[in-house]
Amino acid sequence: MRVMAADAVPRRPAPMEAGGALRGSSRVQPASLPAVELLQRAAKDVELSAAPNTIVIADYGASAGHNSLLPIGAAISILRRRTEPGRAIVVFHADVAENDYTGLFDSLTADPQSYLRDDPATFASGIGRSLFGQVAPTGTVTLGWSAWAVDWLSRVPAVIPDQVHIACSRDDDAIAAYARQAADDWIAFLTARSRELVPGGRLVVLTMAQDGGESGYQPLLEGLGIELKDMVAEGLVTRDEVLRMVIPSVGRSEAQLTAPFAPKNRFAGLTVEHLEVFDAEDQYWTRFQKDGNAATFAAQWTAFIRTSVFPTILTALDGGPSGPRAEQVAHRLESGLRERLAADPKRVRIPLVKLLLDKSSWPR
Repeated sequence: MRVMAADAVPRRPAPMEAGGALRGSSRVQPASLPAVELLQRAAKDVELSAAPNTIVIADYGASAGHNSLLPIGAAISILRRRTEPGRAIVVFHADVAENDYTGLFDSLTADPQSYLRDDPATFASGIGRSLFGQVAPTGTVTLGWSAWAVDWLSRVPAVIPDQVHIACSRDDDAIAAYARQAADDWIAFLTARSRELVPGGRLVVLTMAQDGGESGYQPLLEGLGIELKDMVAEGLVTRDEVLRMVIPSVGRSEAQLTAPFAPKNRFAGLTVEHLEVFDAEDQYWTRFQKDGNAATFAAQWTAFIRTSVFPTILTALDGGPSGPRAEQVAHRLESGLRERLAADPKRVRIPLVKLLLDKSSWPR
């Protein structure tokens, strides 16, 4: 663990999340918890404009809201203690246009963790735009939050000829293409956030990390790749379909995340106040160590994979995810992966990184 002071966008499915928690599904434990304390710190220290100006919080990568409600509610509680009673707070939930906004607003209405409960002076809205461009007016955002979003790339930069995810590939050209896209997207994300933040504003980011050359989830991703190759041999899918089956997400190393800020920890008016790389717990592995139930361990991780990445994989089929073969392919892939994980259970490493960025309130 290290701490330092400091074209067209594809549909982004529910990202891989710590301990098997998943956007839009039942939560074992909210996967945003590792960064909630950092957002609370930002809420305590962020510069606030004088009343009656509205305080704006932006949620970058909202999905169905399950990684937003608890942390944003915690931040609002702190801001309420710092401001006059009844001060208006607006929360912008931004995600791609195809996002499940019905699920998001259902969560805001019904979830016990919703920050809208018993707070008539807080308002919520949705914005359907890519996070790699500006989603809010310039100089309006007081506090920003992004969990499990910037790890998904803005586009698929290249075919991965030997795997479904770049973390498991040995193809040098594909690895280079994904590294370039990840760098470009990170700069685009930072540039847009810098425009949106008010002077003195703060942004907290939680995303997949690359640590020791690993981006995590290797047993799951490698298992997927092997099963797909078997399915080609069985005639269930074609080689061309498998080549199109790409999961366009990345984990970034500390060096990759801080590169835009070198050498003086400054980029587009932003500075890195805190960066921490850590391993999240594989909760399914922890349970397996206690009960020794390999079948349950495999079923839990396979269910996670089906919900999180199958929607992306199935779009590559001739006929698409709603075609006549989709359910058959999904069932075969799921059963094969489950059997493989049960036969050889392994801890799933989940490297994460949390960052706190500050926009200077003075020229640098």
